[in-house]
Amino acid sequence: MRRRALPPIIWLLLGSMALCNVAFFWRPDWQPVHQVDTLTHTVYAYRQWQSTGVKLAAGDRFTVRARGEWSYSPIVGLNGPAGGRPAVPGYPLPHVLGGTLIGRMGESGEGFYVGERTTGFAERAGYLLLRINDDLLGDNYGTMTVEIDVQPAPVTPSP
Repeated sequence: MRRRALPPIIWLLLGSMALCNVAFFWRPDWQPVHQVDTLTHTVYAYRQWQSTGVKLAAGDRFTVRARGEWSYSPIVGLNGPAGGRPAVPGYPLPHVLGGTLIGRMGESGEGFYVGERTTGFAERAGYLLLRINDDLLGDNYGTMTVEIDVQPAPVTPSP
């Protein structure tokens, strides 16, 4: 019985796969990146508190970096994650600028300023939530792209 030769396209695919594997594993600086280490998420200006899908344990260190533009008032126009004009008393965080990016831990956590970048420690376990600092969301538009890095809390051995 005579063996049939593989079609040229199969040889081409096998060669390409081998070349990709060599290029991928040949890099001396390569390190795996875990999904929980860096996460990119979009925050919409017209939505209430939005879960990032990042669940933090108490003591975890997190860094949030944001970029983008959104509008929280037709009068103010577009602004970045650091906000625009002073907030009014009805805003979720009235002591920071309106239109800024803010966050909280879980559904009942205290709000905190995020802006362009913030680093903090989770005071309690829960999902990281983000939103725009505004009270009327119906006239808002735009998005922020956020990158979230998490460093788990150190585990202390039990005695």
